[in-house]
Amino acid sequence: MPYQWSDNADSGGGTQRLTLWPHRSLPRAGFAAVILGCFTAITLPLYGLLGTVLLWGMLPFVLMAVAALWWGLEASYKSGDIEENLVLAPTDLHLVRRNPGGDTQEWHCNAYWARATLHAKGGPVPNYVTLSGNGREVEIGAFLSEDERKALYDDLSRRLAGRMAP
Repeated sequence: MPYQWSDNADSGGGTQRLTLWPHRSLPRAGFAAVILGCFTAITLPLYGLLGTVLLWGMLPFVLMAVAALWWGLEASYKSGDIEENLVLAPTDLHLVRRNPGGDTQEWHCNAYWARATLHAKGGPVPNYVTLSGNGREVEIGAFLSEDERKALYDDLSRRLAGRMAP
């Protein structure tokens, strides 16, 4: 699961932290292997052209193809550089989202009035999860897969309901 709950024992009072991040199917070590493998595979036909003028005509296109793959994978990594942190304190909820550009968005409300909602249809993605409270409704975990959003909704609902128990 690309999210993790942790208890902040040092802050006391039952504060919990939820950290969410997008799933990465290709880690950085795999990125290097893909680039190297692509470069190796794409240059294999060029070995027959060694010592000819045709090699110099083909080489720029091969290098451009590898550079385009590199650029595309890097762009994918940068667009997925999102992190959401939700802090559930006994009386307060605080959500901070760090976007790919580095800017942050924040939302907070009283924990008693906070509600998690699962929108099965009608949202930008199926099983869209929102938090509402303090007169606003904000999305959480929209970058997760459909099953992960369902599990997140169940976790959030259970933990928010636990806050309201006497």
